[in-house]
Amino acid sequence: MRLAMNSGRKQRISDAFGAAADHYDDHAGPQRAAAVLVADLAQRQKPHGAQRILEIGCGTGLLTRHIQARWPGAELVVTDLSPDMLARTAKDAFVAGTFLTMDGEAPPFEGEWFDLILSSLAFQWFDDLEDALERLTRLLRPGGSLIFSTMGEGSFVRWRQAHELCGCVAGVPAYPSLAMLRGMLVRYEDAFAFDEEYLLCSGSARGLVRHLKGIGAVVPSEGRAPLSPKQLRQVMTAFDEAGGDDVYQLLFGRITRPIV
Repeated sequence: MRLAMNSGRKQRISDAFGAAADHYDDHAGPQRAAAVLVADLAQRQKPHGAQRILEIGCGTGLLTRHIQARWPGAELVVTDLSPDMLARTAKDAFVAGTFLTMDGEAPPFEGEWFDLILSSLAFQWFDDLEDALERLTRLLRPGGSLIFSTMGEGSFVRWRQAHELCGCVAGVPAYPSLAMLRGMLVRYEDAFAFDEEYLLCSGSARGLVRHLKGIGAVVPSEGRAPLSPKQLRQVMTAFDEAGGDDVYQLLFGRITRPIV
């Protein structure tokens, strides 16, 4: 089943990740770690009794395989913005479920459907994270949990600094801070957020660019003009002179719907 996306930007994101589907796993270091932690958090929250689970943004199945292994009897609905990524996960012999090409901000469900809604490193592509969290939370059954990871503002800070040093603006999207995410969660009775940092040993600007292209994270923030070749060379030189490595700041959140 394929569901319409709501913007040209979403189509560009889908196309970029689709192009990366065959080699995504070769570049997915922090992504693997984030998927494991989301699965661990979910298992601690609901070790038993998860009858229906929704995954938002499955990618190549890094989190999906953990879900299948930990809740083998659950009805699993696996979704992604990119049909190519979804097809890659659907081919996995160890994953069984319903597969939907879907924008996670516009789920086609109504009412209290899911015991768990899980997502790892997809929410940073949402247009309005706060509204999406509210919409997804409404799909939880009482006692159900939404558990996710997303990018934080400290991600690629050294790449941003290299741009600033050269009088340029990086195309990296504006990710939320931990304080901003906690502010979004304050309305919920049972919720928390925390962050983790992961070093990205890219070794050079070329290595960082290769990593970003490898995972399909190449759609710039809206309205950002591309650098000229001269500006790009200056930025890459500044980044290399600062050490050539960068960091991921990953934000993790959990919202649990109260049992009334």
